[in-house]
Amino acid sequence: MSANGDSAPTTVPGATKPIDIQVWVPTHERLMSIDKGMAPSSPTLPSPTIRRNKSDGKLMAQDIKEARVRVIYTGGTIGMMRNERNVLAPIPNALVRSIRKYPNIHDEEYALRRFGASASMAPLVLPFVQGMDRRVLYQVTEYTPLLDSSNMTMHDWARIANDIQQSYEFFDGFVVLHGTDTLSYTASALSFMLENLGKTVIITGSQIPIFETRTDGKDNFTSALIIAGNYVIPEVCIFFGHKLMRGNRTVKVSSNSLDAFDSPNVPPLARIGIDVNVDYRLIFRPCSIERFCVHLNLDENVGLLRIFPSISLSTFRAFLAPPIRGVVLQSFGSGNIPSNRRDLIEELQAAADRGVIIINCTQCPNGSVAEIYDTGKVLCDLGVIPGYDMTPEAALSKLAYVIGKEDWSLDVKKQMMQSNLRGELTSVTAPKMEDYDLVDAVARSLHLSSPQELDQLGATLFPAMINGAVAEGDLKKINNLKAYGADLSGTNHDQRTALHLACQLGDVEIVKYLLHNGVSVHVRDRYDRTPLLEAVSTDSHEIIQLLINCGAHLTGSSRAVGEQLCAAAARGSLTRLKSYQYAGADLSQPDPSGRTVLHVAALHGFPEVVEYVLPYFESASEKDLLGLSALNYAERGGHAALVDLLKAAGCEA
Repeated sequence: MSANGDSAPTTVPGATKPIDIQVWVPTHERLMSIDKGMAPSSPTLPSPTIRRNKSDGKLMAQDIKEARVRVIYTGGTIGMMRNERNVLAPIPNALVRSIRKYPNIHDEEYALRRFGASASMAPLVLPFVQGMDRRVLYQVTEYTPLLDSSNMTMHDWARIANDIQQSYEFFDGFVVLHGTDTLSYTASALSFMLENLGKTVIITGSQIPIFETRTDGKDNFTSALIIAGNYVIPEVCIFFGHKLMRGNRTVKVSSNSLDAFDSPNVPPLARIGIDVNVDYRLIFRPCSIERFCVHLNLDENVGLLRIFPSISLSTFRAFLAPPIRGVVLQSFGSGNIPSNRRDLIEELQAAADRGVIIINCTQCPNGSVAEIYDTGKVLCDLGVIPGYDMTPEAALSKLAYVIGKEDWSLDVKKQMMQSNLRGELTSVTAPKMEDYDLVDAVARSLHLSSPQELDQLGATLFPAMINGAVAEGDLKKINNLKAYGADLSGTNHDQRTALHLACQLGDVEIVKYLLHNGVSVHVRDRYDRTPLLEAVSTDSHEIIQLLINCGAHLTGSSRAVGEQLCAAAARGSLTRLKSYQYAGADLSQPDPSGRTVLHVAALHGFPEVVEYVLPYFESASEKDLLGLSALNYAERGGHAALVDLLKAAGCEA
């Protein structure tokens, strides 16, 4: 049991049978069971993602927007406290209790307004942050036992990945608290295991615990929460030392500096100073219309072999011997080994002939492998795969992931190792942009020159131009704007993306194009609306299905969804109810007054709505807060046919 009442995660890497877990639903409603193996509500559509539940929280004013972040506390220095001997140590079940006492990490006043008497067991609340759109509510799950990161194994990576998958639709982002020693390995592994990731996952730790007077832990933790709750960065990232870095590009560079991590070959995705500055152009986005899923099968028969002068043949041979299936060869400089060591070359050739995948990475912290020297070309001729500028941590994790894909042939696995799967490498050939830059042209006419002015101009111009092309249905113009450097995921002043507009307009082809180009389905605009909600509001069923296939799901309070369902029932809009059902809503969800679509349709006399929704109710006799059932409403509305229909369905007054 975690410190805040969560059930301990049930994780069986590679399990195929349904897993039944307990999750605190982050709409702040009562614990409920989620059966991942439940039958879909429709033979052609996925099962609902918002379940029937009761609510313990209060409805907040509509102008207060909230984000929900799950924190997975695995262990590490960041959560340590001083024990009775005044020595720092991990203390089970103490993290959340201590956080509740710290007003700069938890807003007790807001929690009391939000959750009332249950505030002491409800999610934690980050204090208001100036300039951020949403209050961040975060739920901490603590692992038992707490792990020193030096003891982390691939099974622990699978456990973290599985926990993210089990609660993926209930949270806007994820923060993993982790020890620093193997943090880069975990981040690299998760970046591959979390396939088609559409939400922000941040791994962080610290050199000094959160609760020490002088600490980097508080800044790392709160900054990670702020970014995970307010920004859609669909990558596994590391936050450390005021920088958000791509996880599979990051290495630990110091054992005692507060800037312990660096990304030597790729700039940070974001920097936190007075403001949060995100470089959206650097974000590596999924570009397929597929749902988020997790690959848990990692092959442990992989290793790192660092070349050094006069390495012995026996050491070299022993390392390449079975059952090894993949090797990261850390070579000199730009990818060189001693070309006069025929014994080593013959051992590499023999291993490659046995099907061992060998990746050549440089020992240097910066730079890439290249075939510019004869000693480097020797490896290429042996079939050794260039690792380009991958870090050793990323190369090893990627090998374990790729070799674990049992349905891939050896040739496919080798090709995947050379491919940029998650932004982990820079290949030799990169796509070229047009020489003519639209932003530069406009900047010259406006006499703008500073980098800040140019960035601001691009952030203003491109979203407006892209939205104009979307409104015109002009795919060619959108493609041209992309070639000129436009970020198709950019937002306008209302924080709406081109995907919001395309879904609102019902343009299927443009929606497909934007999804294939990595535009996120999870971005919420100034009014808290996602592209999926736009598609629901226009009853674009084909687009709803596309978005669902890409991992979209309804967000916000389930009671708010209940209100919308009841509003549709009051109009007799069966089409809108179907739209919500296709989007994953539970048609039996009540509104804040306890009324369901069955109550409202019975009151207003819409038999076709009643007939459609009845199969989605466990009991047709459920009562609202006034103690009235759907049958009561049908009787008071004078709808005799509906009274008969409800009685036949077993509805009681």
